[in-house]
Order: sequence, then structure tokens, then C-alpha cells
Amino acid sequence: MRALLRLHVLDRVAIGLLATGLLCVATGLLPTGSASDAMTRIAPLLPFLGTVIVLAELTSRAEVFDVLAARVARAGRGSYPLLFLLCMAFASVTTIALNLDTTAVLLTPVMLALASRVGIAPVPLAMTTVWLANTASLLLPVSNLTNLLAANRVALSPLGLAGRMWAPQLAALIVTMACLWLFFWRRGMRGGPVADESGLMTAVPVSGPGAARAADVHPDAADRYVPPAVHRPADPVLFRACALACAGFLVAILVADVPLWMASTTAALVAVAAFAVRDRSAIRLSLIPWRLLVMVPGMFLVVETVNAHGLHHLLASAVGDDGGTLGLFRAAAVGGGLSNALNNLPVYLAGEAAVPVANHDQLLALLTGTNAGPVITPWASLATLLWYERCHAYGVRVPVARQMGTGAVLATAAVVASVTVLALTR
Repeated sequence: MRALLRLHVLDRVAIGLLATGLLCVATGLLPTGSASDAMTRIAPLLPFLGTVIVLAELTSRAEVFDVLAARVARAGRGSYPLLFLLCMAFASVTTIALNLDTTAVLLTPVMLALASRVGIAPVPLAMTTVWLANTASLLLPVSNLTNLLAANRVALSPLGLAGRMWAPQLAALIVTMACLWLFFWRRGMRGGPVADESGLMTAVPVSGPGAARAADVHPDAADRYVPPAVHRPADPVLFRACALACAGFLVAILVADVPLWMASTTAALVAVAAFAVRDRSAIRLSLIPWRLLVMVPGMFLVVETVNAHGLHHLLASAVGDDGGTLGLFRAAAVGGGLSNALNNLPVYLAGEAAVPVANHDQLLALLTGTNAGPVITPWASLATLLWYERCHAYGVRVPVARQMGTGAVLATAAVVASVTVLALTR
């Protein structure tokens, strides 16, 4: 019991979900056949999820993200508006190519430290990270676990899904850009890295990737900042090995007909081998995302149980079977709304079963709602929970009321814009 109490709250949630799911199977609340079907479906997801996080962790340790962040700051040439566009691109590409949980876990501390280097409060960059972790996750199967499920359901390859979703993804990014600039990045809103009276929003990272130098910190008096020095990795061999592993992973999933779990496993093994030779101390069991690997099966089992006892009929009634434009908006609204009330992964799983098999566009609209919509509540997506944990570790506090208010505007605008474009490009 003491060991359980010492665990992080998210670890306890993950264990509780798995224990509840197994109890449902043991008591017969969830039929064995349904449980077996659910586990068969997620079997390819678990090795992918585990290895892509290992790849990202080692890539971060090799300072690939640090070098990229420093280059982004230098590429901004002291201009905050240009830096804003570059940070948008950085977070978007990371989410699209390496999964939204990677953005939440690994890019967040880099972006927070970057904020102090360029002389603004960390909240604008923190919100850039968490919003784009969700709204930039529509394009590729690798970007989000829900995308993997949807791509299998509608029989789309990675390039096929990208071909169908590039326009809705672009719409979501444009809306996110507008909201970020309006609420957090424009002059007078981005502030400087000085704590306010409540201690919220403005604590500055003092350690970690790209930690600030005192000379870099200055008030938000103009749309200019002092570009940081070039960041040189401590071990260039590890840097190149991990950068090449990530590049190979992207080529494999975009060009070659390679299963995602195989591509991520191969890339992770390259990174592990490099560290085994150059820095063996980095190879440890804690690299494996045990929390996610426990939480995902538990979540699937619990959702299957709830589905079997009424949720399916409720969602089928709410989503409807209209494959037309109105049906698309209805599915997206249900997906986005329930994701903020519960969590987007179980909501997508339950909603998917409620969408008629032939209604591919309606399913993609549901996917849009469950991906771009979960930016209001702290628990709406796993990425948001992980982001909160990283912000807490770096001493950054974002007022929940402000996050929920601005998130509601973003969720509504992004989902409406994306579904509109999805309907227009049918």
C-alpha cells in the first residue's frame, strides 16, 4: 500500500484502469470475446507506443531537440513574430512526425527553456506546445493513437490519410495560430519571465535543456529579443545517430510499406545501440513508458465494458447515421464535447463503434472532434495530462480558468473550421 501511495497520481490512475478492466473480465461484465477482440486490436499499438517514446527520450538526451530549439531561436533573428511562426512549425512537425505525446513530454521542457532564453514568460510557449500537440495531430497515423485506429477502419495508408486530412489539418493550424497570437503571443500578452503575485504563469525554468542565461532575460518592451548562442551537442556522434534514426523512421512510415511498430522499433534500436556504445548510463528500464503501456489496455477494457452496458446505444443516438454535412458536424461535436468531459481516447473508441461502417467521412469528422477538440479541460487527452506534469516539474503554472476559457474558443473554432474543410473536400 505504501508503495502504491508513493506512485505518481497518473501511475495510480493507469494501474486503477487496468485493474478495473481485468476485474470486468473476471466478473463477466465484459465478455471474454469482446476483451480478446480489444486486445487483438491494440496489439500493434503497444510496441509502437513503447518504442517511439524510447526513441524520443534518447533523441532528447542526444540534444537533438536542444539544437533544433536553439536554431529556431536564432532563425527568428530577434523578431518575436518570426519566432512565433517558427515555434508553430517546430511544435507542429514534432506532433505530426513523432506523436502528440512526444510533443507533450519532450518538447515542453525545451520550449519552456527557450522562452526564458528569448525573454518572455513561459506560458505562451507552454500553450503553443499543448495546443499543437492536439490540433496538429490530424495528418498521419503516427501523430495520434486515434489516427491509427481510424486509418485501419477506413483502410487508408499513411499517405492516404495525409491526402484526405491535409486540408482539415491546415485549417486547424491556421485557427490555432490565430488563437495563440491573440491570447498569448501578441505584445502586452506574452509578458516577461517574472513571477506575478500569485506565482502563476511566469515561473522560469532554471535547469534542463537550453537553460536561460541571465543576459538573455529582458522585459517585453518591443518585438525584439537577443538571439541565443549556437547550441553544440556534448556528443556529436550520439547527436548524429539519433537524428539519423528519427529521419529513417520518418522515411519508413511515409515512403516504405513498413508497419509503424516495426519502423519505430528499428529506429529505437539504432538509438539504443548508439547509447550502449557512447553512454551506457542512459540505457535504463525507466525509458520504457510503463504508465502508457498499462493505461492503454486498461482504458480499452473499461471502454469495452461501458460500451456493452449502454454507452454504444447512447452514442449511436447522439452521432446518428447521417453521412452528409450535418452528420459530419454532429459527429465532430459529440467527439469534441465528450472528449473534454471524459477523455478523447475512450470517446473515440466508443464513438467509432457508433458510426456506420460505410460512413468514412463521418468517422473522420469524429476523429477531428476527438483530436482537435480536447483543449479545454486538463484531462481531455493523455497529452494534456502529460503536459501538465512537465509544466509542474518546471515550476510553470497556467491558471485553469484561463486555459479553459481560451481553450473553449480554440476547440470550437478549430473543429468547425476543420470539419467545414473536410465537408468541402469530399
